[in-house]
Amino acid sequence: MQLGMIGLGRMGGNIVRRLLRAGHACVVYDANPKSVAELAALGATPASSLEDLVTKLDQRPRAAWVMLPAGDITEATVATLGGLLAPDDILIDGGNSNFKDDVRRAKELAGKGVRYMDVGTSGGVWGLERGYCLMIGGERAAFEFLDPIFAALAPGAGDIPRTEDRGARDPRVEQGYLYAGPSGAGHFVKMIHNGIEYGMMQAFAEGFDILQSRGSEKLPDGERYDFDLADVAEVWRRGSVVTSWLLDLSASALATDGKLETFSGHVEDSGEGRWTIDAAVEQAVPADVLAAALFVRFRSRQSHTFAEKMLSAMRLGFGGHVEKPKA
Repeated sequence: MQLGMIGLGRMGGNIVRRLLRAGHACVVYDANPKSVAELAALGATPASSLEDLVTKLDQRPRAAWVMLPAGDITEATVATLGGLLAPDDILIDGGNSNFKDDVRRAKELAGKGVRYMDVGTSGGVWGLERGYCLMIGGERAAFEFLDPIFAALAPGAGDIPRTEDRGARDPRVEQGYLYAGPSGAGHFVKMIHNGIEYGMMQAFAEGFDILQSRGSEKLPDGERYDFDLADVAEVWRRGSVVTSWLLDLSASALATDGKLETFSGHVEDSGEGRWTIDAAVEQAVPADVLAAALFVRFRSRQSHTFAEKMLSAMRLGFGGHVEKPKA
């Protein structure tokens, strides 16, 4: 299939690379000409503007994927593309937009006959090799049309054992991509995914903080321990109930820098955590752990603990987010 990609950063560029490897055709555009040239050298068709990209999409219906930061830049790009695409064409937002923005955009674009899809995309900087977990919202027919694209981006079943009693459920979920429902549903599922991620990261961070401070001279003799945190993380990776990719990333960070001195402990939040709490309030659903994890990130910008350095290390591992000590 043919796909247009707008935004060739860490995620967008690697999505194009993975699609090219699978034999799909990509037309690419980015404000940075160097990023366009790098992918053109791998076989993508370069575009010099949004107008040029749409012109070079010669398969109908056309499909254009926007992979830009949530906010004004995505809003403006979607609006411009909505005026360039024709009825029945498909416009995808694969970034981390708020699901309520998706609902509004879908309604606006439907008036022009353009089909809008929201694709929650998880995989970070490892997606090129591991594949991307995709949570997809929008028109069902558009999802089915783009199935070859989603299948190529998804990680596949791999060596994860099958869940018993799934019966006749959609087997594509086991490949790593889900049709979540109508407009906004994909980004809503991804939003909750990221909220849960906050809570899991915070649990690991606090646990390792307790371990590393057990050697304090304030504790009684005979009850102090000097744990090798890299070894603790490594043994937990082998058969424990907390085994996870976040633990893998923690073990790697601690093996490289046991005291995490290369990290500041200043931890940003990218929006989805806040929106998850907004949804919890809107639905009157208690979310004690997720709310606390978000508030810890706020506090981390005022004072830093080892736990916050652990959060920074995990964010670097899965997303390439660099949070270095301040000079």
